Amino acid sequence: MRTPTLTRFAWLSVAAAVATIALKTVAYVLTGSVGLLSDAVESIVNLVGAVMALSMLTVASRPADEDHTYGHSKAEYFSSGVEGTLILVAALSIAVAAGRRLLAPQPLEQIGVGVAVSALASLVNLAVAVVLLRAGRQHHSITLEANAQHLFTDVWTSAGVIVGVVAVAVTGWLPLDPIVALFVAANILWTGSRIVRKSILGLMDTALPAEELAAVTAALDSHLNDGIEFHALRTRQSGARRFVSFHVLVPGAWTVHRGHELLEDIEARIRAAVPNVTVFTHLESLDDPASWDDQLLDRSEPGSASPREGGGRR
Repeated sequence: MRTPTLTRFAWLSVAAAVATIALKTVAYVLTGSVGLLSDAVESIVNLVGAVMALSMLTVASRPADEDHTYGHSKAEYFSSGVEGTLILVAALSIAVAAGRRLLAPQPLEQIGVGVAVSALASLVNLAVAVVLLRAGRQHHSITLEANAQHLFTDVWTSAGVIVGVVAVAVTGWLPLDPIVALFVAANILWTGSRIVRKSILGLMDTALPAEELAAVTAALDSHLNDGIEFHALRTRQSGARRFVSFHVLVPGAWTVHRGHELLEDIEARIRAAVPNVTVFTHLESLDDPASWDDQLLDRSEPGSASPREGGGRR
């Protein structure tokens, strides 16, 4: 069900990238501004990122199979990681071109037309970025959010470049153009590093953010007054999918049916509070010492942990 929805937004990003590349290239050819050239280069990166996003969103939407029993949602991190890396490469390329132009400034031509064309391209990017960001947050897609943030950076970049070109026209000081391009490169570098970092954290199975973890613990805490305890709480995020697992300890005299009803209630509370979450639970007896031996990722030796040492919640 996710494929037609999210890939539609990816196609929108591809179309916007193609349009802005054409517009910004025309602006550069008309003016000869290295700042506008930097803008056009970043739009090429936008296109590569959009194509990558389209591919990975298609993969991520595939249902779980025998070889990928947890689904394919982690594919989104490859897309955002590649896009972030491309952004870093583009930033370095822009910095090199700006450095050369700074050493050998050149006059700009047809500034008015070039600025108008670049402004039109920025408006296209702004509109698409707003749409992608809303869709990314609605569908919890790191790929669309990364694409949107990149486009927003492109908008601010274009604004800075336009200011630089206009400043050159007003003051006649040619070094302003490459100086602005260097600031553009620094801004792109910062954005790229943030996207790469977020992708790495996702691939490393980072825990859920604090507000979602609080919602999980709230669902568990609601039963603590009933003499119930829990431990071994683990969370991770894989693209749009969240995974939560924990052990629930109940009095040994409880029936399996009663324990199962409790787990169903807790799981339902978590699913209602956290989007796209898969919950794994394990029922244990408060009266069995072995219940306290498997709180770590690797099960400890029998008897090595006591109820007071094991971190059970009361």
